[in-house]
Amino acid sequence: MIFVRGFTAEVRKGLLDLAAGWRQVLIQVITFPLFYLLIVLFMGRGQLRAELLLPVLLGMVALTFIHEQVNRVFWSYLGDIQAGVLEQTYLTPLPSAALILGRQVAAVLSALPTALAVLATGAVTISLQGGQLPLDVQVIVPLAAIALGTCGLALILCGLTLVFKRIEIITQLSVAIYAIAGGTLVPLAALPDPIAFLSRLMVPIAPGIEAMRDILIGGHSLAALPTGWGLGWLLAQPLLITVTGVALFNRLEHLARRRGTLGRY
Repeated sequence: MIFVRGFTAEVRKGLLDLAAGWRQVLIQVITFPLFYLLIVLFMGRGQLRAELLLPVLLGMVALTFIHEQVNRVFWSYLGDIQAGVLEQTYLTPLPSAALILGRQVAAVLSALPTALAVLATGAVTISLQGGQLPLDVQVIVPLAAIALGTCGLALILCGLTLVFKRIEIITQLSVAIYAIAGGTLVPLAALPDPIAFLSRLMVPIAPGIEAMRDILIGGHSLAALPTGWGLGWLLAQPLLITVTGVALFNRLEHLARRRGTLGRY
């Protein structure tokens, strides 16, 4: 019962923070879609070329989601550390797992408005160009893989901030790396083989983006994905990242508690 109450309280707190920051959300709902359109214009040499709208849209939605989700859960931890709230939380009977899971769920929900705004902008733009946004229920699998893998990455970054202070630059740098080398804007097949290999191996959104493009653009099934490392890796990669994130977070959490640095910044 304590776990359920703690989990619910964390989700509620995250959603209240989202509502309180509605001005920031409004700005992001406007700027991220504009950024998507500017990228397509840049890649199309000043034109919204139809052949670029959908591939870039799929990558941009995933990039927006991972940016929002990771940053929201990371800054929630960092804010509690700076305010001294996190240390007090660990002095209560509340299991830390409830705290972690609640923040992850709240961050995922908070990331959806901006990601959906980018998706809606892309759908409208494609329609104005005379096309139609394809729909296929199979994309639920890569979308779930992206969400799960992103949570694992957030756990790794949050675990690091419990022990190593002032690592904000890592979150910003990681998103920049995903945008450049994660297959979000340019397919991994067009990148050098070593970069494509590392992206498919470690970037939580890379296999999902490739799968969505294969399904929605190429018309392939989940069982016969022509690019990337296939359905097996699409399912295995987010699980491996999440397991790594849980293990690393637990290790760093115990280290921070032993050192007494949960409230130190």
